[in-house]
Amino acid sequence: MVYQPPAGARDLLPLDVTQKRWIEERLQQVFHRWGYHRIITSTLERLDTLMAGGAIQRSTVIQLNNLDDEVLGLRPELTASIARTAVTRMAGATYPQRLYYNTNVFRRAQEGSHSGQQEFYQAGVELLGGGGLLADAEILLLLIDCLNNLGLGQLKSSSDASWSLILGEAGLTRSLLSPFPANVRDKVRYAIAQLDRLALEALPLSAELQDRALLLLDLRGKPADVIQRVSSLDLDDTQRESVNNLKSLIELLQESLDLRLRDSTIALPIILDLSLIRTFDYYTGIVFEVTSTTASGQKVLGQGGRYDQLLGLFHPQGQSIPSIGFSLQMEQLHQILLPTGQLPDQTPASDWLVVSETPQTHAIAFAHAQKLRESTHPLQVELDLSGTSREAIRDYARRRGIAQIVWMDINGSPVDEILTR
Repeated sequence: MVYQPPAGARDLLPLDVTQKRWIEERLQQVFHRWGYHRIITSTLERLDTLMAGGAIQRSTVIQLNNLDDEVLGLRPELTASIARTAVTRMAGATYPQRLYYNTNVFRRAQEGSHSGQQEFYQAGVELLGGGGLLADAEILLLLIDCLNNLGLGQLKSSSDASWSLILGEAGLTRSLLSPFPANVRDKVRYAIAQLDRLALEALPLSAELQDRALLLLDLRGKPADVIQRVSSLDLDDTQRESVNNLKSLIELLQESLDLRLRDSTIALPIILDLSLIRTFDYYTGIVFEVTSTTASGQKVLGQGGRYDQLLGLFHPQGQSIPSIGFSLQMEQLHQILLPTGQLPDQTPASDWLVVSETPQTHAIAFAHAQKLRESTHPLQVELDLSGTSREAIRDYARRRGIAQIVWMDINGSPVDEILTR
């Protein structure tokens, strides 16, 4: 019988792990530079925590039952878990809190899913207790810095970026949907989220609401054009404030990047999309996705947004704490980076192979290998276990990419050899 991982899961072999760590390390460099600290939350959560007040669909959660018949689930994302931790285990902490994570998440494969994948890897950040324009700009500039540090376009000219930032406003979009009757509002919302024009046209709507639905579907494009179109609607004060905030945010991002580049001006690759509706429904302000177009189609590299009410669901006094964050999808980043040649194409080779040729030198060989490992610049050192001929040992070292061998002679003295290819 051939044993394989369960459907929707996969094993990561040493080269996969090496390449994954290359991505993780470059993201972690950026997170640290921006003052973020790593948090690790439980893989298992109570189902009501994962449901985040109804924001996450129960069907996406892989559920488990413990001995007390309490319904548990594997986390489908990290934001709800971090929100719970922040207002319970970190109660009394000084805000803002800048946190990052690098972990696996689990989502039940939906019917008709092409890959059937149920385990994913994510890296991301949460800025807790940060509200307003500056916090929104920090998160988006941090996201851009992450992409730059991965080599995905250094933004030195308008043609450098290999990605696009799709920016929306969940609160504004939700309010623009309010004129639709309650019995069809969810269908309108779903059709817009799926960019399904035919489904919108088939809904039983008045001519006025039909026009409004199609207008919402088409509120996507260059920021200036979209802002002009949405401003032509009959907006209330709150909606108009949201539009103005979007305009200010885009201007701040552009000016910040211009000042950073100094000697050149780039057109920030932003698409303003007020039809952008995220799967997780706890977002209250800006929402965004980072996408990249490849030969196999468009890939979503990451997503995030503002969620000012989520922490209040877990707070003992129901206190709301403004927050915003994003997650990056490691599998998608891996696929995008693989053709660039940046990722390692082999696992790191050991620096030394220590060989004991007689039983009398075994202990000495172990001691010498440990001395090498504990040197000023720690080395990766293997001990030969084969006990075969010198030529066979040299052949093994060459095949493993080990360039240096230490032979422990009969007197226990090390004799170094540098291999030639």
